[in-house]
Amino acid sequence: MSDCASSFRFKRAMERAVRLASRGHGFVEPNPMVGCVILDEDGNAISEGYHTRVGAPHAEVEALVRAGSRARGATAVVTLEPCNHQGRTGPCTQALIDAGVRRVVYAVADPFPRAAGGAQRLRDAGIEVLSISSPRAEELALPFLKRVVTQLPWMTVKWAASIDGRIALRSRASKWISGERARRMVHRERGRVDGVLTGIGTVITDNPRLNARETRVRRRAMRIVYDPLANTPLGCAMLEQSSEGQVVILALPEAARDAEVAARVRALEAAGARVVELGESGEMTPAFIALFAQGVSTVLVEAGGGLVGKLFAENLVDEVFSFVGPIIIGDANALSSVRGLRTDAMRDAIPARLLAVRRRDGDALLHYRCTSMASLGLASVASK
Repeated sequence: MSDCASSFRFKRAMERAVRLASRGHGFVEPNPMVGCVILDEDGNAISEGYHTRVGAPHAEVEALVRAGSRARGATAVVTLEPCNHQGRTGPCTQALIDAGVRRVVYAVADPFPRAAGGAQRLRDAGIEVLSISSPRAEELALPFLKRVVTQLPWMTVKWAASIDGRIALRSRASKWISGERARRMVHRERGRVDGVLTGIGTVITDNPRLNARETRVRRRAMRIVYDPLANTPLGCAMLEQSSEGQVVILALPEAARDAEVAARVRALEAAGARVVELGESGEMTPAFIALFAQGVSTVLVEAGGGLVGKLFAENLVDEVFSFVGPIIIGDANALSSVRGLRTDAMRDAIPARLLAVRRRDGDALLHYRCTSMASLGLASVASK
């Protein structure tokens, strides 16, 4: 094949690998979603694979097993640089070397210290290694990269708003701005994350269960409440249905609690909730560092604009799913999706990039991301 034809086939195979990898969402975290396609000498796909769940063979191994002896002399196209360490499974670099592949093409370098160095290990074994630009592969890898770099979970904020950007009436009534199909998608996402976060205001107003219903549950999310003063009612739906997922209360640290708050904390713990401490002034970052260390790698936020504003202020928001319902509220006192930030100039506004616009019956779904390779201090192949 000519260099031009090879480049085209590699990019096409990379797009397929990205689509395969996305099937692992909800199964593989905190590991990365990874896909792999094996091409023969003429650039035709002969096998493919993706990382299916934590502890299962990685994408490269899945694809190599399916290729069998046909992998010798072939090209492996993989979304993330092959790992070079022994974890739950062996290093993918050694599997590629043993299979006799001639070339490896990848899109995103692995910053994880234990796994890095895969490209050089392959080159040392005489395998040609190419890195190619793939914005979709970079977007796919970002949740994993963010976790490695920051030791914080990937945080997705969801809201449903009117055309004029209001999430509730002045009375706080919000049912229903979005339609049934949009709500089903939210339940599906609840069943794929480690935690669902809301605020004490939402708990008191709506008494939500925050569980995943009428969907396949890939992981059971803990229900997390930002509640500095421990005002969560002992009879709330979440505590009454503890089998639906652990309830975690984010409260002020012990040193900052007065006697009444301390008593409420003890009562919540006796009712089955677990308390995780916020920073001294109610900052959420310390709590989420602690939760990440305990295995919380993904969090879905379903909260009012005040809490969402606090998350943005602490630079904790990575992604936004904004459902726009086909209504206009037009009330200046209705509630907006983000509150509490002061933006005196446009240059101070929080930047985001639009990934997708989808129609969900009468609603529009706008998918934005705030975290990028640059914001993580990582180089992008696309910028080279």
